[in-house]
Amino acid sequence: MRLVVDTNVLFSFFKRESVTRRLLTNFELIEPFTPSFCIEELSEHKELIRAQSKLSDPEFEEVFDDLLVFVKVFSLSDYRTFLPAAKRISPDPDDIDLFALALKFGCPIWSNEKAFKNQSEVRVYATAELLGLIS
Repeated sequence: MRLVVDTNVLFSFFKRESVTRRLLTNFELIEPFTPSFCIEELSEHKELIRAQSKLSDPEFEEVFDDLLVFVKVFSLSDYRTFLPAAKRISPDPDDIDLFALALKFGCPIWSNEKAFKNQSEVRVYATAELLGLIS
């Protein structure tokens, strides 16, 4: 299943033994995509992620590199033509890129953000829903 993954879900990848990590590393179940700005956000919040996940700097870098193996990252130029439609449906201007990428691929978004469900054009799965769907 193709899914556009939001930054907060990606944050969970850094927790040892997280459900998110198990799902994202299972190529047979999920083909995860994310806009490059989500990866930039992870880098910007490196110290916060390290503190919350109790990772050393080398461990963080290793997990970050692993994440990039499992999640395909797209630049703005890859989905730019879908931005106008995404602006109309995204509940938050900061999340337009996620919706544009989902529109480009015609796939759902994996996010625990409840506001994402306040539109009807892109299916949105919270982690718990995704687990139920896959089980």
